[in-house]
Amino acid sequence: MAFIKRHNLHYVIAVVAGLLAALLGRFVFATSSFNDAGGLLMLCFLLLVPMALGAVTTHFTPVTASKSWRTVWGPFVTVVLFLFMALVFHLEGMICVLIISPLFLITSYIGSVLYLLFTDDKPNKDKTYTVAVFALLPFLLAPLEGQFAAPTTLRRVENTVLIQAPASVVWQQIIRVPPIQAQDLGSSLVDRIGFPRPVEATLTHEGVGGVRHATFERGVEFIETVDVWEPQQRLSFSIVPNTATIPPTTFDEHVTVGGRFFDVLRGTYELVPAGPGRTRLVLYSQQRLSTRINPYAGLWTDYVMSEIQRRILDVIRRRCEADASKAVATSRN
Repeated sequence: MAFIKRHNLHYVIAVVAGLLAALLGRFVFATSSFNDAGGLLMLCFLLLVPMALGAVTTHFTPVTASKSWRTVWGPFVTVVLFLFMALVFHLEGMICVLIISPLFLITSYIGSVLYLLFTDDKPNKDKTYTVAVFALLPFLLAPLEGQFAAPTTLRRVENTVLIQAPASVVWQQIIRVPPIQAQDLGSSLVDRIGFPRPVEATLTHEGVGGVRHATFERGVEFIETVDVWEPQQRLSFSIVPNTATIPPTTFDEHVTVGGRFFDVLRGTYELVPAGPGRTRLVLYSQQRLSTRINPYAGLWTDYVMSEIQRRILDVIRRRCEADASKAVATSRN
């Protein structure tokens, strides 16, 4: 490491020390010992491990460094390196990295600030004891956290689109959704972070009891059993993921649909008259979240579900309006 100046070497050591603390937490909380309690979705990992990262990084950073480097830039660099390594070595998928990155960045900063607050004007011996507490606290509190079950919440995501077509046309486009091409959907962030695109929805027979098979890319399929059938008014169905068709590599285990942390339970289309030849189409779904960070995780699941529903509604709108235009042209001829 001769190419690194001796003064800068201390900064490298600080970042490496913080990185090692985070990696230790990543591997320990991923073991079977913590899996039943939530594993990497435990608060001790999501909040206390990055706080330890920030404290350790700051502890080993030279005292001559600026306060902004000790509290912001040092921990920031360490977190970015940790997330980068998680992706490169396939420790986490892109979805999980995006979800945890704000938590890690914020709490690493908090950890560094608290460390400086507790060690201000203290001798080196006290500083060592303090950083040791930060480093050990996630593992000491994890067994206690494991005694409490993760709460379960139900969330509803709703999207609406105004369609220049009568309800009779719209109804035919929602009970079955013919194959959707990638160009029909357009680009979206949800594609870039790894969520498969919707492909089509078939229906075994019309009426209550009919089964829709909603397929997505990469072998993802949902079995939707119709329990409300009100022609040109309302279509509602329960949703069960067909786990037999979903490859294990499609989703990260923490965001697997139908898994212990997240599931999509129901879907509903409602058709509301909006004037002559116009229909307001409402699509809403219900999801289950079972994590220790439901309010935060819900922001992400709401966004993803809303984006998926928005794009499906946009495809339906264009198809309905095209069908309505053809019907008008035919009637005039």
